[in-house]
Amino acid sequence: MSAIAGSVAGMVAGARDGRIVRRVVRSRAAPLEREWPATIPAVAQVLAGGLELRRGVTLLVGENGSGKSTLVEALAMAYGLGAEGGTANLRVGTRPSESPLHDWITLERSPGAPRWGFFLRAETMHGWFTRLEAFDESGADSGLHEMSHGESFLEVLRTRFRQPGLYLLDEPEAALSFRAQVALVSVLHELGDIGAQVVCATHSPLLAALPGATILELGDHGLREVAWSELDLVTHWRAYLDEPMRYLRHVLDD
Repeated sequence: MSAIAGSVAGMVAGARDGRIVRRVVRSRAAPLEREWPATIPAVAQVLAGGLELRRGVTLLVGENGSGKSTLVEALAMAYGLGAEGGTANLRVGTRPSESPLHDWITLERSPGAPRWGFFLRAETMHGWFTRLEAFDESGADSGLHEMSHGESFLEVLRTRFRQPGLYLLDEPEAALSFRAQVALVSVLHELGDIGAQVVCATHSPLLAALPGATILELGDHGLREVAWSELDLVTHWRAYLDEPMRYLRHVLDD
């Protein structure tokens, strides 16, 4: 086989792999272990041994401070997306607040895979809408600020989440009602069906129940794959909904 034919065959095999990014590995610029965010167990685990990303949807679940958003942000920036959300075509930001983790990792991409990507970050979407309007000469996106927070999120899902690529989502349920979260599950499922790859940080047991998704639980243990029914998140929500005062009596005055 010629070198050119071998290269083409490799690209086809990569595209058929079903993954845009195969693996996250430590780069040469990685820091000493005592430097934040390398002190976070899940981040330290990724830097030490890498992280294999599967096809379809991967959900990152864990307590605040466990490293979910830090990892998603770093993946987005290492992929070439802006720290405050959006696509590679609109990376103008405001005040830099991101961690240096994106400089410490390298994404091993599949040859021939789509290069489209989108980063949805709940806390900065308002600013992204403003920048989008400023750069959109057609006016097609001029109505996002006139919608409610949840409605604008759903509009972004409807118009931007439609093609194969890498989608990074950081706690998208923050603006969404129960029914809207169900709609988001449908969008994520459809993305997996068309060959997209999704990594989503979430506190939502509803999103975490997406059939076929890979669930990674982050915590003091680092990062490990867990079944939905075994998640601490699910256990606590079930117990709370069954008997709210079991939890609330510890925080409410008598």
